[in-house]
Amino acid sequence: QVQLVESGGGSVQAGGSLRLSCVASAYTYSSYYMGWFRQAPGKEREGVAAVYTGSIYTLSSTFYADSVKGRFTISQDSKTLYLEMNNLKPEDTGMYYCAADLRRGGRWYVAADFGIWGQGTQVTVSS
Repeated sequence: QVQLVESGGGSVQAGGSLRLSCVASAYTYSSYYMGWFRQAPGKEREGVAAVYTGSIYTLSSTFYADSVKGRFTISQDSKTLYLEMNNLKPEDTGMYYCAADLRRGGRWYVAADFGIWGQGTQVTVSS
């Protein structure tokens, strides 16, 4: 069973930056989605960004929620998924989770469509 471990959260002021990391213990699929979600108190878990890695013959594709486009960047290398967050806003506050194993036909922005989750890392942005 793949395990995901996030790190990099913290407290910053508005306009600041953070870089989240998610290390996967093992991932042997030839093509797959991995994503970042966040959940604020009292709100549903929402998709922030995702990356699809196809075969070695295709480039990766990235996806972003409208609220973070131009400010967040998702990337990956080997077994680590990253989320670079710039120009952070108070509304970006929440627990950030790494997710993997999107079910066939699933949507990258739907939490229920992912099967593997990390424990989360807290991001707090003050105004």
